[in-house]
Amino acid sequence: MRDLLLGITIAFFSLPGIGMNGTGPAQAEEFRRLSMAEYRDKMAGGWIGQMAGVGWGGPTEFQWQGAIIPADKMPVWKPEMINQFHQDDIYVEMTFLRTLEIHGWDVSLRQAGIDFANSGYPLWHANKAGRDNMRAGIAPPDSGHPKFNHHADDIDYQIEADFSGLIAPGMPNLAIELGEKFGRLMNYGDGLYGGQFVGGMYAEAFFQDSPIQLVEAGLKCIPAQSQYAECIRDTIAWSKQYPNDWEKTWQQINAKYQDNPAYRRFSCDRGKFNIDAKINGAYIVMGLLYGQGDMDKTIIIATRCGQDSDCNPANAGGILGTVLGRERMPDKFKSAIDPDGKFSHTPYTLPTLIEVSEKLVRQAVVRAGGRIEKDPGDREVLVIPIQDPKPSQFEQCFQPGPTADSRFTPDEMAKIKAEKSK
Repeated sequence: MRDLLLGITIAFFSLPGIGMNGTGPAQAEEFRRLSMAEYRDKMAGGWIGQMAGVGWGGPTEFQWQGAIIPADKMPVWKPEMINQFHQDDIYVEMTFLRTLEIHGWDVSLRQAGIDFANSGYPLWHANKAGRDNMRAGIAPPDSGHPKFNHHADDIDYQIEADFSGLIAPGMPNLAIELGEKFGRLMNYGDGLYGGQFVGGMYAEAFFQDSPIQLVEAGLKCIPAQSQYAECIRDTIAWSKQYPNDWEKTWQQINAKYQDNPAYRRFSCDRGKFNIDAKINGAYIVMGLLYGQGDMDKTIIIATRCGQDSDCNPANAGGILGTVLGRERMPDKFKSAIDPDGKFSHTPYTLPTLIEVSEKLVRQAVVRAGGRIEKDPGDREVLVIPIQDPKPSQFEQCFQPGPTADSRFTPDEMAKIKAEKSK
């Protein structure tokens, strides 16, 4: 009798929606499913959204510092603006894609550094400092450590992190891992978290279209006690306080994260110029929250917030582009795309970029414990394990932990062929 009752109990709690503790629904499934066709559409939309954002905001970059760009100074969109093949806001991250394509997902941090050290494009701020460090023999993660990199809180990896979510649909821990592999080349603390936050939003954008839920998903990917997370939480709170007045929210952000030195303790410049990851991350969020799913509004608001006003709309436009996908994106952002245009310093056109992203995502899903199935129509479906984000360790550029005492060996230095920086 006892065995019979036990069997009935187990059968009852095995029913869909019934938890073994009897307190409520259990997780309905352990996997998310995304057709390869939908993945391809959304991933392409993400790349195109980046191109749209940087193209539209490009003429305004750092022209307004600590000031909102007047509405009549916002450039007028022209379809040919989409062909942004010479923008470092896009092509730098393709160096990381190339590293993954050639060396695989388990490529070492040091090999990633060697590849970045061999890049031939001009760089600035944390990117330049990190690459200079590596060319001088300081290997990652020390190349991005505040002791050696005085730009470690700058926006650089945040600009370049789009790729990390576009090849990690529904896999936030992969976006975090990619930050540890590529963000460490040039950033630390909030500078690193900005990229992991952006990557986390992209990863969720394949399954979620609510701007606030995308932002909250990104927040789960970074340490809650960081100033970066505080800045994003503030931006969310102020957007709820002033739901119809984004300029009022901008004023609150500017007062705390531009004018208050407590939140600029590792800024490379304490004046109106502000390339700190935090405030520019807030402007990405401004575009998403106040843009309400509209591509024009999202890019315009992220741009008009000022400071790095081509990078921020590129991130915001890319995230929303992933939500919409290429098919649902307004025609004016697609009609003039040059399929043969090659991104500077890369082997990629937009079609080949889409191909390599698809190749990498197939590997990523299997590596994460998922699989690729066929649906009844013989179409491929990505079966992606559900993940709880596990953020990186907490650290702050103005109170950094110890260095790793990491130096390239003579054999590794011999692989760095690029001319050493002067």
